[in-house]
Amino acid sequence: MKFKAIILTLIIWSLNMTAQEKNEYQIYNSDLKPVEYSEIVKKAAASGMVFFGETHNSIVCHSLELQLAKDLFSSAGNKVVLGAEMFEADNQMIVDEYLAGYFDDSKFEADARLWPNYKTDYKPILQFAKEKKLKFIATNIPRRYASMVNYGGFQALDKLSKQAKSFIADLPVKFDPEATCYKTMIKGMSEMGNKMGHNKMDPVNLAKAQAIKDATMAQFILKNYTKGNIFYHFNGSFHSYNKEGIVLYINYARKDIKVMNITIAETDDISKPEEGFKGKADFIIVIPKNSPKSY
Repeated sequence: MKFKAIILTLIIWSLNMTAQEKNEYQIYNSDLKPVEYSEIVKKAAASGMVFFGETHNSIVCHSLELQLAKDLFSSAGNKVVLGAEMFEADNQMIVDEYLAGYFDDSKFEADARLWPNYKTDYKPILQFAKEKKLKFIATNIPRRYASMVNYGGFQALDKLSKQAKSFIADLPVKFDPEATCYKTMIKGMSEMGNKMGHNKMDPVNLAKAQAIKDATMAQFILKNYTKGNIFYHFNGSFHSYNKEGIVLYINYARKDIKVMNITIAETDDISKPEEGFKGKADFIIVIPKNSPKSY
């Protein structure tokens, strides 16, 4: 029943999308000046890496992600490489085999570790890559290893085998607790623990778990990036806004790559973006809080 409800929501939304497009979202530049979608396409096509910081359950967001993939392909063809947080590095082989047509959707979906909303939100993007014969990179650290950092810090990874470490950013990983993305997390988790009267998890280790994800995604993006190509990456907004997170680790290794970021933000009135959105990304796509959700 839940799946049928999602499909019904998608159908209703798609029928109304064209007529109500301007009510579905509003795009702003970094200074919160309204811009057209064509500005995103133009800047993305001139960039080496494009990060789309999404809200994981937003139907509007995933529609725009796919549309931008199509528009980038129209201008750059097979110079476009796709990648995503939602696929873990040790699943790269099965992703490659699926894209090569070795087996059907049902086999891929049974064997790969996919997010619960894969079919509604990410399958269309992967199918587009398959149709256009584009590379699709599984960039994220296997979640079991991020969990180890959560509980034991970076040193917990030292005991892993060489093969296991091949799916993780090179150790030791640089970590800056003063970077806004991690400092905010540490502060927020510390305050939450204090309010609850306990703090079972070390807030610094929580931030380090986020950092190992960012560092791993950055490393696999860089490994699959060639000058002249466009690496288009999908990830949760926290992983790339303020050009921190993944982008921070990209810049540690390479400062010569032109990076563009997009982020999704929700508000009650899309014509009045919150001042806090300013500077979060090159483009801020503001959607209503009550916009359609896939779950």
